[in-house]
Amino acid sequence: MATPLTDQEKRKQISIRGIVGVENVAELKKGFNRHLHFTLVKDRNIATPRDYYFALAYTVRDHLVGRWIRTQQFYYEADPKRVYYLSLEFYMGRTLQNTMINLGLQNACDEAIYQLGLDMEELEEMEEDAGLGNGGLGRLAACFLDSMATLGLAAYGYGIRYEYGIFNQKIRDGWQVEEADDWLRHGNPWEKARPEYMLPVHFYGRVEETRDGSKWVDTQVVLAMPYDTPIPGYMNNTVNTMRLWSARAPNDFNLRDFNVGDYIQAVLDRNLAENISRVLYPNDNFFEGKELRLKQEYFVVAATLQDIIRRFKTTKKGVPGRTSFESFPEKVAIQLNDTHPAMAIPELMRIFVDIEKLDWDTAWDLTKRTFAYTNHTVLPEALERWPVELLETLLPRHLQIIYQINQAHLDRIAVAFPEDMDKLRKMSLIEEDGCKRVNMAHLCIVGSHAVNGVAEIHSNIIKTQVFNDFSELEPEKFQNKTNGITPRRWLLLCNPGLAELIAEVIGEDYVKELSQLKKLNDFVDDAAFIRDVSKVKQDNKVKFAQYLEKEYSVKINPSSMFDVHVKRIHEYKRQLLNCLHIIAMYNRIRKNPTAPFVPRTVIIGGKAAPGYHMAKMIIRLITSVASVVNNDPVVGDKLKVIYLENYRVSLAEKVIPATDLSEQISTAGTEASGTGNMKFMLNGALTIGTMDGANVEMAEEAGEENLFIFGMRVEDVAEMDKKGYDAMSYYKKLPELKQVMDQITSGFFSPKNPDLFKDITDMLFKHDRFKVFADFEDYMKCQEKVSQLYQVTFTSNWSLISLFPVLYRDLRSEKKEFSKTQRTLRLGKYQSAHEPLDLKIFSSPLKGSKGVDEDGDQEHRRHRKVLQRQDHHRVRHRGVGRRADRPEDPASERAERGHRGNGPGPEEDVRRSHRRGPPSCLQIMFSLSLSLLLTFEFHVTGSF
Repeated sequence: MATPLTDQEKRKQISIRGIVGVENVAELKKGFNRHLHFTLVKDRNIATPRDYYFALAYTVRDHLVGRWIRTQQFYYEADPKRVYYLSLEFYMGRTLQNTMINLGLQNACDEAIYQLGLDMEELEEMEEDAGLGNGGLGRLAACFLDSMATLGLAAYGYGIRYEYGIFNQKIRDGWQVEEADDWLRHGNPWEKARPEYMLPVHFYGRVEETRDGSKWVDTQVVLAMPYDTPIPGYMNNTVNTMRLWSARAPNDFNLRDFNVGDYIQAVLDRNLAENISRVLYPNDNFFEGKELRLKQEYFVVAATLQDIIRRFKTTKKGVPGRTSFESFPEKVAIQLNDTHPAMAIPELMRIFVDIEKLDWDTAWDLTKRTFAYTNHTVLPEALERWPVELLETLLPRHLQIIYQINQAHLDRIAVAFPEDMDKLRKMSLIEEDGCKRVNMAHLCIVGSHAVNGVAEIHSNIIKTQVFNDFSELEPEKFQNKTNGITPRRWLLLCNPGLAELIAEVIGEDYVKELSQLKKLNDFVDDAAFIRDVSKVKQDNKVKFAQYLEKEYSVKINPSSMFDVHVKRIHEYKRQLLNCLHIIAMYNRIRKNPTAPFVPRTVIIGGKAAPGYHMAKMIIRLITSVASVVNNDPVVGDKLKVIYLENYRVSLAEKVIPATDLSEQISTAGTEASGTGNMKFMLNGALTIGTMDGANVEMAEEAGEENLFIFGMRVEDVAEMDKKGYDAMSYYKKLPELKQVMDQITSGFFSPKNPDLFKDITDMLFKHDRFKVFADFEDYMKCQEKVSQLYQVTFTSNWSLISLFPVLYRDLRSEKKEFSKTQRTLRLGKYQSAHEPLDLKIFSSPLKGSKGVDEDGDQEHRRHRKVLQRQDHHRVRHRGVGRRADRPEDPASERAERGHRGNGPGPEEDVRRSHRRGPPSCLQIMFSLSLSLLLTFEFHVTGSF
């Protein structure tokens, strides 16, 4: 078992986070003490760890403020095209460490906190996750904001400041129990309220037709209070803004009740208005047609559009404000993150037509050129369809506008497809079957100039199946924009050991341009480098094992394979398939306890929507299986099953760097993209998965044989749907599957209640839309390959960061120009409108900072060293993978490893070309990570 590094070893390390200047540390300490005293009104005698966290957060925020103000001043002066990302979810996670990294302050803060006698990790753990999202959709939005700021794009995120984010999950007696996520109870040091920009939002009322046009009158008003959060780019002085709206009741709310003397009731009724921003709906893959949800969706778009138009009309002092909207699409790009903000389309039309008095055709042309729409799902139950009756009550004017949009749309279809009534019915914005409903996805498609899926397979499905009629009508509108992740949070922050190791051999430019990872191909035969990479992975596993022992009272073997399946619990993500495999492994061990078995720790985590019964039953089954497996003395350390309670961003940052095998096993054609697959790959895990979502592009890039791919393809699923899926035939044909299902059915895992899992077994046998049994046999065989390859690489002491030497062809010679294709696709014709700004902001608030200077991060790149003094404590071991036994002199280190710093010479290249056999697993990891991630930061421009 690897042991944590000593202080002496830590002092030897060269940090990617830059030089620590004595003056910077002193200034940070001074700021820390000032905030502790004047902001928090505490001294060291009574201050708590939370007080210390707040003092540090305010100190770091001080270094954001100057850059934030100057960034907005620059946008005001330059008047660039602005990108507005509208999303009902922003799953931000924690902010402190990410901000320190992006500002180049982390080493200085580490040293300052150490000198103050405090523990940085303890302070970081005090921060609440900003859990304003359910999963991938919200986390993608958060990654976008980081990426756009790093690119220097003039971008804004707009959403809702939920008082209660995604619920906290507790596992009690094996069941999920939800607790409110009161993430604001201690305050939020990163936000700034802006009451001066409070805006009215109208609901209910009626429409009056006058000579001047339609008027929406007798409405109920709710105020939208903006809270701004700074979003710093990485080492470039750019700080963009995320503006979240909070609902407030106006002072005259229910004034009539005041007038009749019911003062108490009138005050209580204010809560009805403020409930709009009270809580995040805990589901992003199931549509619930509730009035409060529709209120939330309209609330955020109404406030946002008023803010956008105010900013559009505002110009530099001395220059008359804009009165014409001709240039609106040239200055404003609005991206709709799924259909949740779809009401922005009729709302912008209402503003243009009713308030700004534009004619309908002009307003519609401007609206279409302004909006772009990202679709995130093909599951029919997730597509929003609002009842016409509800819209007529809550937003009567908007329903009229939607009807008018639909009429013009149907007229166009009638011309293109004369006498095709079925096509008119299928493409209408209004669904007439049963209760009349507005199809919000159709509204987004009709009202946008670009529509994108989030992976190649997903984009093809929406073009050829889900929205094929629309694609036939306007094929040029449909695009693909494969999702991505930000490497700052998902490598530098969560896996600093690996990040620093990479920086030592190829430099630090890869943090902004992941194409630099290609240079790692020069080190795949470097035994010292492979050894160091292996040590990073093992250190990560040791630390996570310690975390599990502390939090779950379960001891696991850090040398076992860490098989991780973390994501929202949903039938289509097939945690059930994983669970069946666990039971099958358990049965094999019980049948022959002395047979060789590769030790495995299966880690599953995720939240089930509170109203999703089947998902909650899946959690109960997994925890029941875990209880049996973990307490069986015959099994011992060969197999452990852990259910991670309350999976969230900060927990993902702990488990992902420690993972050996990433489970991405959804039924082909159901996962839009997935971004967890990319996070795991970037941190050295290999993937077992189906050809679904972004897995397809991963397999195409590195070769399908270099991932553990199994199961049906999309065409196989479609064929099975035509023929009919017979679960019983698989049950009868596969003895292991039969044994597993018989155990579940008989109550083996629930002896006190044998029928506990009847709902699960009935679903699997009678109405399993996601065909778990159909892929069971192939999944078992694929998992056997995983175990065999793990055993080979482990016994040969090969790199544990990647574990599986499965690459049988040279990626460098045969791989296609993926990055070039993606870059062209993503930038497309919109590139000229979205060139990243060359933002130069001087006079950093941190005077003399060695992290960022007037030339951006040039000085940061020139200097990478730590203070060389006897009493210097190299910032606390940030969890993982710091390299031990490293020579103090970097030059001697390079000499020891054959000029590693400059790469191999010509003669070495010739020798390598002759001796190189199958390229290593390390090549798989980095080539695959590179292919998926290097162009992510160009993704943001394609649809805008």
